[in-house]
Amino acid sequence: MPLLTRDKRHPVTITLNGEKVGGFADARTLLVDFIRHEIGATGTHVGCEHGICGACNVMLDGKVVRSCLMLAVQADGRRVDTVESLAQAKGGALSPLQEAFHRNFALQCGFCTPGMLMTLTELERRGGSYTEEQIREALSGNICRCTGYTEIVRAALEVLGGAAAKRDMKEAV
Repeated sequence: MPLLTRDKRHPVTITLNGEKVGGFADARTLLVDFIRHEIGATGTHVGCEHGICGACNVMLDGKVVRSCLMLAVQADGRRVDTVESLAQAKGGALSPLQEAFHRNFALQCGFCTPGMLMTLTELERRGGSYTEEQIREALSGNICRCTGYTEIVRAALEVLGGAAAKRDMKEAV
């Protein structure tokens, strides 16, 4: 890789949600800013800009990453999936997690929702059943200031939980 300089914009090409796209980024441009401002995919939100809140979570080559902690040039040549990819994969229909969020009122302002959905989508793609405790642990890096997490966890359990976890959550309500 050639030396990156601060006084030059560098070409960056990524596969965004299955489509090859490109643009230019300063050496210090964050991936979240590149996706939103250079490419125009605004589903990924900018929250704390310190890697704490999880609002900017995207999948990089199938793994959830904080796009506010990664430089755009680091993603060059790689696959990036954002919240927009979830409905795209279903031909425009909501994904099972998105449907569960809707059914369970798992969002209020919606600011944290893209990051939450990307975190949970990684679990879904791994397969298996998850307990409430495991889901809460997975979401511990995502901050929501509106819901109190109960509805979010309920929605996640609906899709990711085993029979016992779903039963326990229903009994708790």
